[in-house]
Amino acid sequence: MIDKIGGINPLNNVQKSRQIEEKERVGLGHDSITVSSEAKEMAEAYYLKQVAAETPDVRTDRVAAVKEKIKDPSYLNNAVIQATADRILDAYGL
Repeated sequence: MIDKIGGINPLNNVQKSRQIEEKERVGLGHDSITVSSEAKEMAEAYYLKQVAAETPDVRTDRVAAVKEKIKDPSYLNNAVIQATADRILDAYGL
């Protein structure tokens, strides 16, 4: 063939040297990511939503215990009512 000299294509050497030069120019950097505080809050909210979905809504054992206590007429007195009201207010941060 006319384009090859002695069975060697002279263009191959030029093309290979360009490829090597391009590879050398590409620097090896370190990849990193940052997560915004908003994304972290959304992830936590998603996790809490998952937990809430898996948790039963009614604790039948507690409901049964409270029903038994309420049947006793001496159970509901001012001290119990005040303690319950305080706990409800504390739960709402008031």
